[in-house]
Amino acid sequence: MHEECGIFGLFALEGMAAPLVYQGLFALQHRGQESCGIASNNLGQVQVYKDMGLVGEVFSEAVLDRLQGPVAIGHVRYATTGESCRENAQPLLSRYSKGVLSLAHNGNLTNTCALRQMLEQRGAIFQTTIDSEIIAYLIARHRASCDSVEEAIARSMAQIRGAYSLLVMSRGKLMAVRDPLGIRPLCLGRINDSIVISSESCALDAVGATWIRDVEPGEIVIVDRHGIRSLRTHCGQMVRHCIFEYIYFARPDSHMDGVSVLASRLAAGKLLARQHPVEADLVFGVPDSGTDAALGYSMASGIQYGKGLVKNNYVGRTFIKPTQQQREAAVRIKLNPVRENLAGRKVVMVDDSIVRGTTSKHIVHMIKAAGATEVHVRISAPPFLWPCYFGTDIPSQDELTARCHTLDEIRRNIGADSLGFLALDSLNDILGTTGHPYCDACFSGQYPLDVLQGAMPGADERT
Repeated sequence: MHEECGIFGLFALEGMAAPLVYQGLFALQHRGQESCGIASNNLGQVQVYKDMGLVGEVFSEAVLDRLQGPVAIGHVRYATTGESCRENAQPLLSRYSKGVLSLAHNGNLTNTCALRQMLEQRGAIFQTTIDSEIIAYLIARHRASCDSVEEAIARSMAQIRGAYSLLVMSRGKLMAVRDPLGIRPLCLGRINDSIVISSESCALDAVGATWIRDVEPGEIVIVDRHGIRSLRTHCGQMVRHCIFEYIYFARPDSHMDGVSVLASRLAAGKLLARQHPVEADLVFGVPDSGTDAALGYSMASGIQYGKGLVKNNYVGRTFIKPTQQQREAAVRIKLNPVRENLAGRKVVMVDDSIVRGTTSKHIVHMIKAAGATEVHVRISAPPFLWPCYFGTDIPSQDELTARCHTLDEIRRNIGADSLGFLALDSLNDILGTTGHPYCDACFSGQYPLDVLQGAMPGADERT
């Protein structure tokens, strides 16, 4: 089960939290367009509404009016190899001996199979097929024998492995949790006396919140009527932020762990121009995540920057559609070439990645059909060679075109006149700091955890 999601929570002392969580989820819609949900807490009375679809499709004013209470958490999700159904939408709601627990999860566990098998052998019954329910079950199970929810979370963290940024809502508390590696982002903000927690800082801006800080890897942040405090029993371990968050997933107006996403993409484009120069008349990006890298390429190369493709903003991301057929159909209605800028010109097309190669092939064909005489493709990431077990939808190795083909074969397959990827040893440079810790396993194969021991079903077949 590979999931990349967005989470957003609000703890206020009074009023209704759900409308602001709704706005926050809108700002995080790029992180998942398949399902969404909100759980609200009104003095321990928890209501959940979730369904398949975009935030604006699922929630109406009438629905939000029913989600009473000053505390709420929200979630946007997409599924890839996991099941796509309403039962797997989040937040999850668990009723147990100590009350009610709601949970929203961004990331992916690597020991899902082993944990699920162990718990089922002990009588656990699961209602979903997602690893998030395993986390919720462990917390509820430990809570029965300890003094607080945060202690139960800490005990659960000792059992789960992999990537997880969590929002956990109990009767009187809202907790933010980040795995010890810090793979997925999570940050804190404030609106007057209200505390906001979000996957990305751009959603804080969307609700008028002031950024406070990032949640530390391994930290449990507890918010209640008495304020904010932290439990750091799992902090201080090896940190590995996901490099692909900066390359693709995050919005360019976000800052994560002290790094500007926009600055990292501009830096990637500048490095590409130095590593793979070419004579051309125009450079443009594949919107949206290739646009800023293209601007960086233009700045470093001196080649004119312009618009080569127009995006239909009402179509979701093609990379995170659940099936290849859906991805290809989305590309056809998502992008259209600007013929006036392309006809009779040599162009540089900058994109963030090539996974299977089918999308790139279709785009290059469109650009040449619009009259471009040469199309030089530049990719602001190294080639994908390994699957991801931490929440980014990198498929099995036999689907990764860079794993199965040489650089020239990929170039010919997509129809480009030249092709250049960002060098693997340049990744640290795009973050702007020396020794910035990150995970690049999808490019290098160097995983920060033993991903095979107790991993998802089929994991051993994909390495």
